[in-house]
Amino acid sequence: MPNYLDEAHRAEIVKLSTTVTSKTEWPTWLLLAGFYIAWAAIIFSGEVLGEGFTLVLLVPLVVLWMSIQHELIHGHPTRWPAINKALGFLPFAVWYPYDIYRDTHLAHHNDDVLTLPGLDPESRYVTAAVWLRSPRYIRMLLWANKTLGGRLLMGAPLAVVSLVGSQTAQLFHSGRMAWRMWAAHILSVGLILAVVEEYSAISAIQYLFLVSLPALSIAMIRSFYEHRPSTLAEHRTAINESTGLLSWLFLNLNLHLVHHDLPGLPWFYLPRVYRARREQWIARNNGYVIHGYFRLLQKYLISPVDCPRHPAEH
Repeated sequence: MPNYLDEAHRAEIVKLSTTVTSKTEWPTWLLLAGFYIAWAAIIFSGEVLGEGFTLVLLVPLVVLWMSIQHELIHGHPTRWPAINKALGFLPFAVWYPYDIYRDTHLAHHNDDVLTLPGLDPESRYVTAAVWLRSPRYIRMLLWANKTLGGRLLMGAPLAVVSLVGSQTAQLFHSGRMAWRMWAAHILSVGLILAVVEEYSAISAIQYLFLVSLPALSIAMIRSFYEHRPSTLAEHRTAINESTGLLSWLFLNLNLHLVHHDLPGLPWFYLPRVYRARREQWIARNNGYVIHGYFRLLQKYLISPVDCPRHPAEH
């Protein structure tokens, strides 16, 4: 547990870990069961729901699935990674294999290199060298991706293209484990799309482009400005005080500093721990606070949130 927390707060967090809720993690188990039941109900009730309602219901559900996978990666609801992987392996969000998401995200939690391109796998910045040699149209794309409107329109397709490009290149230098991972992922995606095509009110193509891609775009609202370059690592991670639907779909990860400092804390305790010492958390990240996602939309729909070129040389 971080040593900067005052003694009383540390004791409160330790006490939370001894509760029945924490030991059983029943909220996460309930969430998992609820997701699987809801996804199946939507898919197999296609004749009742129709195409429109199916799409409207599936998009936020797939956003929630990505947040659930994040919890599984961080050791919830069990302490056994293999069980958590089994619970969250199915690619309802289609694009990212569980293993790649797990490995890159856990590497992202090295706060010493947070936001540094080439070192932080989830960095949204480029080095000065890359910036200088990039053609004008690439720079324009990078600037557009730093607006919330641009991130919503282009962020998901760019991320998928980047994933395919990087993984295609790596596969030819990888061992059998990587090939087996991708084979299992592709087969699982095929199974999900076959079920969608056969039983739901929408087609597999609609699931790919009208459910999965929009869900990934919505998920990128959370990551749009949750990190920034700074000399001090603790100043790099945001607190977004959203309390609406998006914060629920993101399982309270909008309180991102709390999550980075206490990555083992389950989603249902993040707001409680934050509220207990709100002023201390805000002081810790030097006031890097966002007052809801609507505020981001107002300020950065067409205006860049910052420069895509990282200020540090490394």
